[in-house]
Formats: sequence, C-alpha cells, structure tokens
Amino acid sequence: MKRHIITTADGSKTIQIEEWNEQYHSVHGAIQEAYHVFIKHGLCYFNEMHSNLKQPISVLEIGFGTGLNAFITLLEAEKLNMSIDYVGVEAYPVTMDEIQELNYPTALKADNKASIFERLHMATWDKKNEISKSFELTKQLKTFFEIDDKNTFDIIYFDAFGARVQPELWTETIFKKMYDALKSQGILVTYSAKGSVRRAMQAVGFKVEKLPGPPGKREMLRATKL
Repeated sequence: MKRHIITTADGSKTIQIEEWNEQYHSVHGAIQEAYHVFIKHGLCYFNEMHSNLKQPISVLEIGFGTGLNAFITLLEAEKLNMSIDYVGVEAYPVTMDEIQELNYPTALKADNKASIFERLHMATWDKKNEISKSFELTKQLKTFFEIDDKNTFDIIYFDAFGARVQPELWTETIFKKMYDALKSQGILVTYSAKGSVRRAMQAVGFKVEKLPGPPGKREMLRATKL
C-alpha cells in the first residue's frame, strides 16, 4: 500500500497509508499522542506505582512503526535514570528513506540524539541490540498473531492501526496474547477507547480504566493484569 509523510498538528511528522486514510500516529500531534498515551499513562505511571521494582523495565510495543515511541521512551528513561528492555514487533518495517523524512529528533529538541534515532532503525532484527547504556532493543519481524510470550513484560504499548481498518487486531484473541505476555500487575496502554475494545480486554481478564485522551480524542484505555 502507498505510504507518504505528512505533518501533524504539533509539527511532528508521521506516515499516512493513502488506501486506508490511516496514519501511524495522530494527525492532532504525533509527539503529543505518544507522550500522553505511552509515556505519561504507561511508562511514568508504571514507574511511579512500582518504584521498588528491580530494573530494567520491560516494554513490548505493538508495533514498532516509525520508532517514535521507542525513541521517546529512550529519552525519558535517560531523564528518569531508568533502564529499559524494549521489544518492538513489526511485520512491515518502514524504509530508511521514510525514516530520513521524519523529523523527530528536531521536533523533540534532541538533535544531539539524531544518531541514536537512526540506530534504532539500523538495529539488527530478531537480536538484542544495545542502543545506549540504559536501553536495549529487540525488533521482532513478525505479525502480532505470532506473539507467544508468557509473563515477560511490565508494559505493553498497544499502538496497532485502528479497529476501523484492522478490526482483527482488536479482538479477544489478540488481547489474550497481550494478557499472557504481561507479568502480574503489568499494564497495557492504548489510544483507543472503543467499547468493543474495552469489552474484549475485560473478557480475557484485564481490569480496564478509561482515562482522558490525547489531543483530538476524548478518552483512552489502560488495562492492568491482576
């Protein structure tokens, strides 16, 4: 499917799939969405709730995409003196030409980290890569249906394309995989707040809470494995 780069409302860029009229990140602000959903209500929330937890914190991203969520997580982990073991699952990697068009280091005022952003994308697939002293990355080239981890992750960033275009990714089948992949008291955060998504999460055992959404969305969801 044809993809091209667009600029979102906060000045940061994202990739749009023309056939679906779907974007990798919110048109209301790619960076704002990432910080609100995945950092504020995911990483920072978990770190505050489990301040006595042994590092590193293990994160699974569904899916890796532009690398924005991974890059912001790395930047925030450095500020908070956290160690991160990050796994990103992606079936259709973006190209290096597309990566060169994204402006995340500049938009985040982190031009001094531009080489690290590139390193995220140059990292060898299906192998653990040390991106920095506090951030290890494993990119897995596979579909979400192939995930079979058990009690492995503290946090899941569920950033799949929306249910409007890929409803099969927002079902009990997928969320059972997510539930199994999390450790006890692990959390899953997503930009979606659809009733069908919330019910699918609850059906597999998650405790689900609605939270204020990022710009352009009224609500989002956070699910906890009890």
